[in-house]
Amino acid sequence: MQQAKLLVSAVLGVEPGALLVHTWAEVTDEQIAIIGDLLERRISGEPLQYILGEWSFMGLPFYVDERALIPRQDTELLCETAIQWMKERGYRTALDLCTGSGCIAVSLAKLSNSAVTASDVSADALALAQDNAELNEVSVTFFESDFFQSISGKFDLIVCNPPYLSRDDMGHLQKEVTFEPEIALFGGEDGLDAYRKIAKSYRPFLNDGGVLLLEIGSTQAESAAKLFAGKTSVRTDLSGNPRVLIVEA
Repeated sequence: MQQAKLLVSAVLGVEPGALLVHTWAEVTDEQIAIIGDLLERRISGEPLQYILGEWSFMGLPFYVDERALIPRQDTELLCETAIQWMKERGYRTALDLCTGSGCIAVSLAKLSNSAVTASDVSADALALAQDNAELNEVSVTFFESDFFQSISGKFDLIVCNPPYLSRDDMGHLQKEVTFEPEIALFGGEDGLDAYRKIAKSYRPFLNDGGVLLLEIGSTQAESAAKLFAGKTSVRTDLSGNPRVLIVEA
């Protein structure tokens, strides 16, 4: 019912909470047809966020479509952790790998007042991320890169929400998730391929005293941490599940 309200309010151009107030409003045949089409798309399994075309992350607006993953509340913990480290340590530079929609990079640039670089292997995702930087009126430097392949320089903080679903996970996806790009979901047979690549390559790009922050799946804390030398710790989400792997330089 709540999702239907969101779709109807989007077509009518009113806030969802104001629908009861606007019960007197006339609805055109064209609007009725559009609402019907949107509801059919949702019934087919297409994510609500893709249908609306915009979603909120860290209290900021973001364009969303099939070019990138939908920004999720779980990932806000990764972003909040990055902002906390940047403010407490006085970090001034950050790199966001696998940026996708740009939700992390844009949020860091907007909320931490730092110089942010972001990369993704997908040119389509980068175009979406650039649109989101413009939407939020921030400057982010974007690179098309397979992890660190085309990156130069060093950073105080590196953050990444990589693909981490295993082959088994991919076989049990909810219908809505199947609409999202597989390249941003599938992390290899055991879900750890991206972490292995990052573990082998990240250190030359991280300043001394810097930190690497990675989103992880709820069962990956121990296996992912073993891939990295040095001091590691894990931050849990509100449900008590491991969510952020912290690797200190």
